[in-house]
Amino acid sequence: IMDAFFGTATQRGPRSRARRGRNATLRVELDLAETAFGTTRELSIDTAVACATCDGSGCAPGTHPETCETCHGRGEVQQVQRSFLGQVMTARPCPACGGFGSVIRNPCTECSGDGRVRTRRTVKVKIPAGVENGIHIQLAGEGEVGPGGGPPGDLFLEIVEKPHPIFEREGDDLHCTVEIPMTAAALGTSVTIETLDDAESVDIKPGTQSGQVITLYNRGVRHLNESGRGDLMIHVNVETPGRLDEEQEELLRRLAALRGEERPPGKFAPGQRSGVFSRIKDVFNQH
Repeated sequence: IMDAFFGTATQRGPRSRARRGRNATLRVELDLAETAFGTTRELSIDTAVACATCDGSGCAPGTHPETCETCHGRGEVQQVQRSFLGQVMTARPCPACGGFGSVIRNPCTECSGDGRVRTRRTVKVKIPAGVENGIHIQLAGEGEVGPGGGPPGDLFLEIVEKPHPIFEREGDDLHCTVEIPMTAAALGTSVTIETLDDAESVDIKPGTQSGQVITLYNRGVRHLNESGRGDLMIHVNVETPGRLDEEQEELLRRLAALRGEERPPGKFAPGQRSGVFSRIKDVFNQH
């Protein structure tokens, strides 16, 4: 400011034509096995690359930028204004060259002087084990090439994990539900579970209740950037038959008689609400 009051202005000099390219984002859909164990993908992206005709300079082959005749290569022009303090000198970017200090008289016809063209290219990326839905992976220098031969930006991969028909992911743990008949729950049985690794036989102990959880340790998703895996939680759902034939009904009645359960009194489970009246009370308490 003082320099401007005393008739001089600080010169910043011309700005470079080479600028950093923009970052790019690409959505990548992966199935559960790929996010759990990692994978390698070849991705096709629409991006800006350096023009092969002018090598990114923006000039027609055999030509070069010429010094601007308006600012004489400084990239800015000075303007003198009068005020009550006297003459004030200001500097602004040269309108003739855009502040570059040079002018491209013969722009490259392939890229129209920008120094880059749009095309599709293939990038081979290694996606680590343990990534999850919504995470971003940064690939330095794989984004768009900058104007005037500038350095490229970065490429960000947005991971989209596709839903699995059996497993539900929660962090690095997996959850699934297995349905068994009430006879199998009472007597015990074994079921075959398809894990991410292979099929595995799981024992259902006699007396298993609906809602019980069986944990298979280290059968979940691998931890990201560290050793170990999550667990697989198997939720047991005991099915009660909806329709019985006469023989089945008679057998169940005999079993109920043997267990003294012809007229069970019913009892509330610990921590459970006691029916419709509690729910009605909750509704009134909310208002």
